[in-house]
Amino acid sequence: MLKIGISACFMYKEPSRIVFGPKNLAYVECDMFSYVSQKGILPVLLPDLPMSQLEDILAELDGFVFQGGTDLAPETYNETPIVPGKWLGDAYRDTYEMRIMEYAVKHHKPVLAICRGFQLMNVCFGGNLYQDISMQKPEAMQHRDAEKYDSLVHEIVFEQGKTLDLIYDDTDRAVVNSVHHQGVKSIGNGLEILAVSKNDGIIEALQNKEGNVLGVQWHPEFSVGKGAPLLDPLKLYEYFIEKVKNQ
Repeated sequence: MLKIGISACFMYKEPSRIVFGPKNLAYVECDMFSYVSQKGILPVLLPDLPMSQLEDILAELDGFVFQGGTDLAPETYNETPIVPGKWLGDAYRDTYEMRIMEYAVKHHKPVLAICRGFQLMNVCFGGNLYQDISMQKPEAMQHRDAEKYDSLVHEIVFEQGKTLDLIYDDTDRAVVNSVHHQGVKSIGNGLEILAVSKNDGIIEALQNKEGNVLGVQWHPEFSVGKGAPLLDPLKLYEYFIEKVKNQ
């Protein structure tokens, strides 16, 4: 059975919270757990431990999935907030996940990075982000609506001959959900663009030159079973698992 590590989302101490109020929590969103838990796959929630303890756990895993969640902190990619006190992100989670991402890259372990994970991947390779697309790229379409959430969708365009174009070679129209207000501004070293938003050119997918680290800005786990015109999320996951098997 293949063992796939999933980076955790965090909730921090909140005394007003009735359950576990004074405690920190690590969790996986349920659609993500279902998405990763395909036949022959053992999903493993990665604990928040010092690297001296965590490394032995990471060494037992075959691949890694980085899930969505809160913004990255601007200081993680050497910037300061463009609006004081706003979009501060989660620097603690950034540090935790960056350790895991760096381990995976160093040891040539396959990675599937989703939404926040996609942005983290770009920063790990030296890229940076729009802290808020609507403010820094006002001509862009709306990429996040809190009420519509993953029912907000748009079309993307694949880079011809690249990985996503090959995975979805029978797709006439590629539509994905959009649940992000931040996005890739400049891409990291050694990364190549796989897809962009059709309407405004926002980068929607990246892959490293080695081919074993791939990230997408949308949430494929939210689209399981929904059908066309949304991209089939299982095709993407199958590609990732083939990378895991063949490493």
